[in-house]
Amino acid sequence: MARLRLDKWLWAARFFKTRSLAKGAIEGGKVQHEGQRVKVSKEISVGDRLHIRQGWDEKEVLVKALSDQRRSASIAQTLYEETVASVERREREAEARRAAGRVARPDHRPDKHERREISRLRRQWDEID
Repeated sequence: MARLRLDKWLWAARFFKTRSLAKGAIEGGKVQHEGQRVKVSKEISVGDRLHIRQGWDEKEVLVKALSDQRRSASIAQTLYEETVASVERREREAEARRAAGRVARPDHRPDKHERREISRLRRQWDEID
């Protein structure tokens, strides 16, 4: 097999649970081939570079093998190789998200008295500006 449809490969490589989800991601611009938006029927081959955005993560992968059958996860991982720069970038961004989540948050919503205090402080702040 020299070439394969992009949506089939994404499904077989287990980036998406169904081909219709892969199709939606491609049509939504979440998957790029060599830096360009592509159509669902784009045929890829070994050695192609793909940018795949899933939620917070953005992966840059090189196609190492083609398969149109969905197999186990260990076999699916042999179909591609994520670039070192991509792995480092994802780890940095994940760490930044974890650090941002450590902000102290109130344990309850403000009651009537606290809301009035907040409004009073905002009005005072607006008068200063």
